Amino acid sequence: MLNTRVIKPTPGAHSTPLLIKNILLSGQRYERSQEIVYRDISRYDYATFNQRICRLANALSAAGVKAGDTVAVMDWDSHRYLECMFAIPMLGAVLHTINIRLSPDQILYTMNHAEDIFVLVNAEFVPIYKAIENDLTTVTNTILLTDGDEKTADLPGLVGEYEELLAAAEPTYEFADFDENSVATTFYTTGTTGNPKGVYFTHRQLVLHTMTQAALMGGLDSMRLFGNRDVYMPITPMFHVHAWGIPYTATLLGTKQVYPGRYEPEMLCKLIKQEKVTFSHCVPTILQMVLNAEGAQDYDFGGMKIIIGGSALNRSLYDAAKAKGMKLSAAYGMSETCPLISSGYINLEVEQGSEDEQAAYSIKAGVPVPLAEARLMDPEGNFLEHDGKTQGELVLRSPWLTQGYYKEPEKSDELWAHGWMHTGDVASIDEMGFIDIRDRIKDVIKTGGEWISSLELEDLISKCAAVKEVAVVGVPDPQWGERPFALIVPHAGKDMDARILRDHLKQYADEGRINKWAIPTQIACVTEIPKTSVGKLNKKVIRGDIAQWQEAEAPFLSTL
Repeated sequence: MLNTRVIKPTPGAHSTPLLIKNILLSGQRYERSQEIVYRDISRYDYATFNQRICRLANALSAAGVKAGDTVAVMDWDSHRYLECMFAIPMLGAVLHTINIRLSPDQILYTMNHAEDIFVLVNAEFVPIYKAIENDLTTVTNTILLTDGDEKTADLPGLVGEYEELLAAAEPTYEFADFDENSVATTFYTTGTTGNPKGVYFTHRQLVLHTMTQAALMGGLDSMRLFGNRDVYMPITPMFHVHAWGIPYTATLLGTKQVYPGRYEPEMLCKLIKQEKVTFSHCVPTILQMVLNAEGAQDYDFGGMKIIIGGSALNRSLYDAAKAKGMKLSAAYGMSETCPLISSGYINLEVEQGSEDEQAAYSIKAGVPVPLAEARLMDPEGNFLEHDGKTQGELVLRSPWLTQGYYKEPEKSDELWAHGWMHTGDVASIDEMGFIDIRDRIKDVIKTGGEWISSLELEDLISKCAAVKEVAVVGVPDPQWGERPFALIVPHAGKDMDARILRDHLKQYADEGRINKWAIPTQIACVTEIPKTSVGKLNKKVIRGDIAQWQEAEAPFLSTL
């Protein structure tokens, strides 16, 4: 370590810790009259929002929540969730955002593993809670969240109903200072094997992430995405990486925020129109759901800006959204990264290119954001060239990466091997710093000694006019080791089989974009493709389904 100059501070000087409470104070300072909207049910201004957070803090404290306790939330995206994202960590407690789309057994595992003391439960999830309550090991109290008239439920240790508790609590609370390295939030990420893994983030990490996100999305002229005169509505679950951290950024800026509750396509479209939403974010499958909604037909979204993450943004979706008046931009991150690592950007060099070339850069994973560092690494821990061609595992450093998996030392060591966080993604990085995600390491298709990117194949197949949705995986092959298999949802009334797909992809093979052996020789046309709890393609389930279909020689398989 360098022997630098450090000056001892004046005894009376105050060193301000980076705490979530400082994010909250800014929004009211800038725009106290801006609104927080929940569906078509409630709306209130930032001044009221701050009072409600104080009321929630008083109610939780009266119920026995203490600094260091873990408090879980089971809710749809709502104003209540936003209030919990502030009040709980501002008390010095830890907010556990429960993925309500997991199986009951997985939810039980995460709650026991996180050692939840207190749980706020939406009335819709009471049946799930009741199914696991006898196996919960640490929970002592619950609070009911409801939009209905019934203000009670059969919950163990029920303290009361959320709104009634807030109405009875004082509207002021003096939030204390404490160590900025205190854990503020935790949630669980699922993999292809084993139990979900707990990641965690400190107040310092969340504040730095928020400040960087605000500067990035408002300060880069060619890709300005978000400011406090926008209207923000998340279409990424708040239980998933804090809805990508953007509710914190929106609150910092004093932006109008709209929360849609359960994701229902027609309600999403209604709120976009009614509240004049200008900015959102989601995974590709959710955007496709919105575009297909009845309320989106014959509607121009008026330049609405949407960040796409979680899965690769392919060109056909980019073009389809553009035709509907949406402006899409890709970003990259994961549960372990808080999540923002890189975002689409058009620099001065790219700006000189054609519209088509600019679009090609907009859908890449983008350039690392300020304070984030990205490199390529081989399996032995050696760094690789950033020449746009060399591929390796993407490894990261930034101030807001989870420092490990909770109570999982061996998996934590794997995550941070060689002092860099390992993403499990195969990527290339070009001379300008643009990251291009080629595939997940576990999803790369190895055929005849060559590697094929399932993401690239999905992108090219999606350009076929008959294809509505597509997923590509590798399946075992006795001669080649693996062969690509395409699972396709065709557009209504469109013909699709392996021969049509081959003819479509032949043009890209002739152009040299893919090798001819990358063209799938077998496909399945289905009505729906399996997705994960956060809307990503579930390739583990897809592989299992394909194996069963092949064994049964299912009639909807098409082979060249």
